[in-house]
Amino acid sequence: MAKDNLKEDQQVDLSVIIVNWNTKNLLVACLDSLSDQQSTYKIEIIVVDNASHDGSIEIVKEKYSHVILIRNARNLGFGKANNIGIKQSRGRYICLLNSDVRVLPDVLQSLINFMDQNKSIGISGPKTLSPDLSIQSTCRKLPNLWTIFCESCCLNKLFPKSDIFSDDQMKFFNHNTVRKVEGLAGCCLMIRKTALDRVGLFDEQFFIYFEETDLCKRFGQAGWDIVFFPDVSLVHHHGGSSSKDPIRFNIEYMKSQIKYWKKHNSSITVTTLQFILLMQHSIRLILRSIFYIFTPQPRKTDIARQLSKHYVCLQLILSGKYDSQG
Repeated sequence: MAKDNLKEDQQVDLSVIIVNWNTKNLLVACLDSLSDQQSTYKIEIIVVDNASHDGSIEIVKEKYSHVILIRNARNLGFGKANNIGIKQSRGRYICLLNSDVRVLPDVLQSLINFMDQNKSIGISGPKTLSPDLSIQSTCRKLPNLWTIFCESCCLNKLFPKSDIFSDDQMKFFNHNTVRKVEGLAGCCLMIRKTALDRVGLFDEQFFIYFEETDLCKRFGQAGWDIVFFPDVSLVHHHGGSSSKDPIRFNIEYMKSQIKYWKKHNSSITVTTLQFILLMQHSIRLILRSIFYIFTPQPRKTDIARQLSKHYVCLQLILSGKYDSQG
């Protein structure tokens, strides 16, 4: 691990930490949006690069001399890379920001003000928009067997406005009012550093996915509030890294999902989860195979990707090999 542009030890108000893996163009847009932020607070920016080979390191060194750059020799995953950045940070708040995010005006200033005024809040997050400015659902329920069942049976889609039949993503909520929630999506998390010191860093058994779910669960168990704050917004392109290898990331998602359930639930509950997932992917593999036969050629490619996803997920469930990382 190499470190560039580390500054003298000093207290700052906010440390923005961005983990990057081969998202150069998105990273540039993200850093440019941070440069446009107007704030009375002292802010440092830390980029933790997971062995990118697309010129990300070179562009940061060339264009952003104020950014602290940490270079990992290999891809260490999202949670571990963030932990490395957090350990180098000096802020009383930590903002974990995806590289595929563009921060709109006043986001950082407003989130700090909001948390300064509400000392019970351990984690907060702003409204998140897609590039077309539609709202992304970033508020979360902690997953349980019922939410998994609703998703597997498509009850969440049949009753999209229902809290009862929702999956963990809370798409029934309009995301326009301040709300205490059980969890927030990890594209932008503003974290109180004193709370993080007590709760602990990301669990590094999660290579990618569910590390923020686990962190939010631990914050809630420790008595800290997690609050959605929609008064300011950012734009999230979504899947900046995962879109490069979707099948691999589907595998990583399921590995992390099972690890999360094993960490927080009984063996009986985990077995029930595995059964639900087995049924879900089996049924969808069969149905999509039928659709594939009767689908016109232009759409066959998309269905083939879905078939591949269900197939590799079934392989993973049946093998039980969830412990490998990367």
